[in-house]
Amino acid sequence: MKNRLIISLLMLSLVVSSCKDDAASKIKTSSLESVKERDALMKLGSPIIEFDKTEYNFGEVTEGDLVEGSFTITNKGKVPLIITNAKATCGCTVPTWPKEEIMPGESAPLNFTFNSRGREGKQSKSITLQTNTEKISEIIRIKGTVIKKK
Repeated sequence: MKNRLIISLLMLSLVVSSCKDDAASKIKTSSLESVKERDALMKLGSPIIEFDKTEYNFGEVTEGDLVEGSFTITNKGKVPLIITNAKATCGCTVPTWPKEEIMPGESAPLNFTFNSRGREGKQSKSITLQTNTEKISEIIRIKGTVIKKK
């Protein structure tokens, strides 16, 4: 019984003494500054993405032609716009998006190439952008008609 009491007191003193360090002393000031900056940006809201058009009609092309086009993206928000990914519905459409931040009020192009080889008839493809906007993902479309090669 006496041994249990001594062991319990030793364990209690160990627990109490190990909690002496001040938690505030362990916080890095550089981390605190970056958190303050992030919080200040969050108060400004999300970036607002605006496109010059949400649908690109390439008209009629002959099968095998490459169609190149572009959308203009403008950041109408108060914080930088970041596009982390752009993915098309199929491998025939390849988007190239701005990898750097689009600052408030600035614009940047999103270019794409559509390969019409083996794609006869009406075409409708979408490109989904992953962004830091409130909606998180944005969709733009390309469409047209591919005429069979003679």
